[in-house]
Amino acid sequence: MTEGPLPCRRRPFRPDRIMRMYTYAFKRILTAVTVMWAVASIVFLAMRLVPADPAMVVLGEHATAEALAAFREEMGLNRPLTVQYWEFIGGLAHGDLGRSLITNRPIADQIWSLFPYTLNLAISSTLIGAIIGIPLGVWAAIRKNTAIDYISRIVALAGFSFPAFYLGVLLLLIFSIQLGWFPVLHQIREGTLWEHIYKLILPALSLGLIQASYVTRLTRSSMLESLEEDWVRTAFAKGLKPNTVYFKHVLKNIMIPVITAIGLYMGTILGGAILTETVFNRPGLGKLLLGAIAQRDYTLIQSGLVVFSFIVVFVNLLVDLTYSLFDPRVKYE
Repeated sequence: MTEGPLPCRRRPFRPDRIMRMYTYAFKRILTAVTVMWAVASIVFLAMRLVPADPAMVVLGEHATAEALAAFREEMGLNRPLTVQYWEFIGGLAHGDLGRSLITNRPIADQIWSLFPYTLNLAISSTLIGAIIGIPLGVWAAIRKNTAIDYISRIVALAGFSFPAFYLGVLLLLIFSIQLGWFPVLHQIREGTLWEHIYKLILPALSLGLIQASYVTRLTRSSMLESLEEDWVRTAFAKGLKPNTVYFKHVLKNIMIPVITAIGLYMGTILGGAILTETVFNRPGLGKLLLGAIAQRDYTLIQSGLVVFSFIVVFVNLLVDLTYSLFDPRVKYE
């Protein structure tokens, strides 16, 4: 009789496994730091390849040569490229993201003041995608080729077909203009906790429903694949209840690819947040970056791209480190 990966026999936490876990975590953190350094270097060099003079962009074409030279001296734009690079990397290591070319304000202050809004949007969207997508995918797999399965597949396909900004506009038209349940424009920075949650519902739905479509399809396909395994038939043959097999054994067995997909989708959520924050007039890193692009604030664009990249790397690091919580068979090599 085939013996499958039923999680009923958990291996004890031995000291050697704990040591391998710490070693694995250290290697993953070291890899993440290396990736962050590589991303920061690429962004720095890419911004220097832009065919424009930042001083000319800020001061205008009619600025005098003395004014341009003074601005370059003040912002450090006339220093050798290697000096600028190491100052930029050193600043990142100490949390210093430089100063805005337009406002001359510290970029770190602007980013950290807006970071909670983007973080709330990203976490809410991810939760909506997981809460809707995982149960719907499991249900569709259990009820394969039934009405619920066909409906879930159509809904998932429709979710893939809608860009985030278009879905946001559609939600505004339906729930704000037609039904009047939500105001079209409101002050995001003011109000109680419930008012902040209320103002977050539509933006989070516009990103979360798209992620739910992706999670539904992945959960359904992974569930169907696992249901064909011998160990599932063995579990039924032992007399286990269907709900126990489906939700305690099979669902837990497929969570690693689902969690990986959710972590990888964080980059898409952050990209969609740029347009979503603009559509719903929300403050956040996406709207800040879009404004910097419009004003050609190169230092703010540079630091904003690096922060976005660091968030994606950090989320994927967390995903790697949480694998063993869902599958004790994970080996820390």
